[in-house]
Amino acid sequence: MSQMIIENLTKTVGEKTLFRAIEFTITSGEKTGLLGINGTGKSTLLSIIAGTEDADTISIDHPNTYRIAYLPQDPIVDPSLTVLEAVFQSDASVIRLNLNYEHALQALTENPDSEENQENFSKYQMQMDEQNAWDINTQARMILSKLGIETYDKNMEELSGGQRKRVMLAKTLIEPADLLLLDEPTNHLDVASITWLQDYIKNLSGAVLFVTHDRYFLDAISTSIFELADKTLYAHKGNYGDYIEAKALREEMNAATEDKLKNRYRSELKWIRRGAKARSTKQKARIGRFEELEQQVKGGSAKEEMDAGLKTSRLGKKVLEAKEISKSFNGNTVIHGFSAILQSGDRIAIVGPNGAGKTTLVNMFDGLLEPDKGIIERGTTVKIAYFKQHLPEMKENQRIIEFIRDTSNDIEDGEGNRISASQMLERFLFPTSAHGTPIGKLSGGERKRLYLLKLLMEQPNVLLLDEPTNDLDLETLSVLETFIDTFPGVVLTISHDRFFLDRTSTKLWVLDGMGNIETVFMSYTDYLENARFKETPKKVSEPVVTEEIPIEPVKETADKKKPTYNEKREWETIEKEIEETEEAISTTETEMSTCGADYDKLSDLTKKLNTLNERYEYLIERWSILEDLMKT
Repeated sequence: MSQMIIENLTKTVGEKTLFRAIEFTITSGEKTGLLGINGTGKSTLLSIIAGTEDADTISIDHPNTYRIAYLPQDPIVDPSLTVLEAVFQSDASVIRLNLNYEHALQALTENPDSEENQENFSKYQMQMDEQNAWDINTQARMILSKLGIETYDKNMEELSGGQRKRVMLAKTLIEPADLLLLDEPTNHLDVASITWLQDYIKNLSGAVLFVTHDRYFLDAISTSIFELADKTLYAHKGNYGDYIEAKALREEMNAATEDKLKNRYRSELKWIRRGAKARSTKQKARIGRFEELEQQVKGGSAKEEMDAGLKTSRLGKKVLEAKEISKSFNGNTVIHGFSAILQSGDRIAIVGPNGAGKTTLVNMFDGLLEPDKGIIERGTTVKIAYFKQHLPEMKENQRIIEFIRDTSNDIEDGEGNRISASQMLERFLFPTSAHGTPIGKLSGGERKRLYLLKLLMEQPNVLLLDEPTNDLDLETLSVLETFIDTFPGVVLTISHDRFFLDRTSTKLWVLDGMGNIETVFMSYTDYLENARFKETPKKVSEPVVTEEIPIEPVKETADKKKPTYNEKREWETIEKEIEETEEAISTTETEMSTCGADYDKLSDLTKKLNTLNERYEYLIERWSILEDLMKT
């Protein structure tokens, strides 16, 4: 079992110390998620381990034969290379042999009568046989295909930024490595590719250290967590859910309510995990309650920070309406005859395979593109903010407080209070001490967070979000999710982040890549599960005749209590009772929001809500106990 041991790692950028004298061990087989808010040095740590960036001080110990493969967040590619040439750029001899073979094959194809070309091809073909190098060639093509890259002879300069990242991911995955370093590997991947990558990484024998914003991906593959915070690295065993639970235990250990919070959190964690498997339509509400507990674990709730929603520009009755719109490029129809009416409060997720026309559709709603047929009508009060995948140019020397004040010195919240630009920066995780920092010193994720805040300071009433979760840390995502909760206008979101879409959308526009758009009223996870169920053929099993062999029953041990008849009956009804209580809580909260100055009614509803919440907590804990009993 190979290990990499790192000690006394310190790194300072300018006047900012990212980490000081940290130490950790990476063991073969471990799949470690690296967490921390943008700017804590996640990408820097990966590049130091990869050897592409220097540390101030560091001690590294690993075997002489230890090999590392590294996918940066923004990999540098030679635009003149073809896809296969880019994938086969490597120091590994077996991969270089594949590159030589591909060059020989291409030369022979172009001039088959050349004796030199024939000799070269025969030579490399023989070496491929001798070194058993065909597996690498097959693997490279398979991985490219799974990542949505089907044309191997295109030059890299012909590909989009997302396609280039996928090619470089394939290059990294075929490297013979003891340690894979992956910085945001799910960026620009559709759900099918993410699911494939998830399974692929799980089955790797080597170690993987990765940064991701995709919480489902993180929870599914991580066997340990490294957290960067306060210039220190904290190591946690287990996946993301285990990390959250462990943090709850650590931070609540000395609290008076330790036992109650611990049991409630564990039960809620089990409930949310069970809910994800069951694909319940109540999943969004469950995620919301779970996140409130999660934020308590993190020492403060983003919901508390954003409790008063920002005031938006007034939105009239008419918002946006698409009437039989169509759009084609080079004879290829991406949108055909689509009609929709957008109303205040709509939360729509736009999903579909890469290249299906998702960004094209949003660009038409924004007015950047005109439909070939049909029209899009916009209300006179509509004020759109469009958060695009790629940030606009930003002045490197401009300080972040000035960047925000260029839009507005302050902003009004939903209760009429004025919030200064400085206060808004703090809400978006920029401490006061950082407000004078030049933009040029910010990480990529910090820049995205800053630009997102700038758009929100414009007080729009329609938000268009194109892959907003790429490169954002989990804390920023939580703030954004909470903001969307309180946003009274329309939100259209393109994202492959399943957790984010489950959390923020109430319906889907599903693009099939052939111009058709289907409106679906369910969560994204529900939709994916239903689609997978429809695609899975039902197997009819043939009757099997077996010889009856008497089996001696296993005696129950004393500590394995069997559920009683009443407990079995309770188990059959408790999930329905939990869902009814969730519905009652939601209804009561809605009634409270419309009470106005009727303080007597508000008081009664508050008491009712407290009672319902207590009942909900009891039911969740009881459900957890019964679930364990049923397993016996």
